[in-house]
Amino acid sequence: MAALSRFLPSRREPERLYGLLFVLPALLVVTVFRLIPLVWGFGYSLTDFDGINPPKWIGLANYEQLLSDDAFLASMKNAIIMLATLPIWIALPMLLAILIHQGVPGGRFFRAVYFFPAVLSSVIIGAIFTFVLRYDGSLNGLLDIFGVPAVDWLGSGSTALPSLMAVALWSTFGMTVLIFLSGLSTVDPELVEAATLDGASLTQTWWYVIIPAIRPIIEFAAVVTMIGMLTSMFALIYVMTAGGPGTATTLPEFLIWLEQGKLNRPGYASAISVVLFGLMALLATVQIRILSRNSGI
Repeated sequence: MAALSRFLPSRREPERLYGLLFVLPALLVVTVFRLIPLVWGFGYSLTDFDGINPPKWIGLANYEQLLSDDAFLASMKNAIIMLATLPIWIALPMLLAILIHQGVPGGRFFRAVYFFPAVLSSVIIGAIFTFVLRYDGSLNGLLDIFGVPAVDWLGSGSTALPSLMAVALWSTFGMTVLIFLSGLSTVDPELVEAATLDGASLTQTWWYVIIPAIRPIIEFAAVVTMIGMLTSMFALIYVMTAGGPGTATTLPEFLIWLEQGKLNRPGYASAISVVLFGLMALLATVQIRILSRNSGI
């Protein structure tokens, strides 16, 4: 009977088949719109392709050029500067989520206000803040009341990138606040009550009980935010600074569009895309390891 059972269909085979049928549409979408373009893009990165004439094989020449391309090096430097501010992008939403979770007066109102930027498109946000931050804009008008000299927030190399990051943070932290609020709602109230009975202060309770309990949420938010920094800034850059002044606000994703659309160098743009994909793959690997460790897989 044991030998015969090898040739009989397993009870799990129909379940596996049904599972495969449900997953198949998603696999087809990923293959057609992600994997195949990725392979093509890597192939184009090894060619001198202008989008019109047939691609000419040049090997790793595009990647060698990246090492001496001031615009690319500046974009990577700007990306590193942005990633260095990640603690602010995480700490501020977490602090606001903690205040709302503590039941401050008007908590629902503040939750709606913080989330409101998430429903606006980046183009609208960029247009609004372009008027606010320009030299004769409302921000400088407000500062003038207090006797502070006007600042060219978007036209100066020293202030353009911080201004852009501040706008990006304002437009995205509402969603992160909701993520933290969702995490805080899963904390076991008995743990908090036990810490209180043991004489722990509010600060000690948060630091030693609640924050460790939401550590997976913090790590998830950090990884997602890092990915957003590298892939979701194009619209703000295009509307507010166009990558300038000079290359002060140029990021890799904007440089890809510039090389592809303005300079008509799809092959070189593909090389930048591959490098950016490498960074994204690294971040995705970190995310998978974090989630696997927290889930015990």
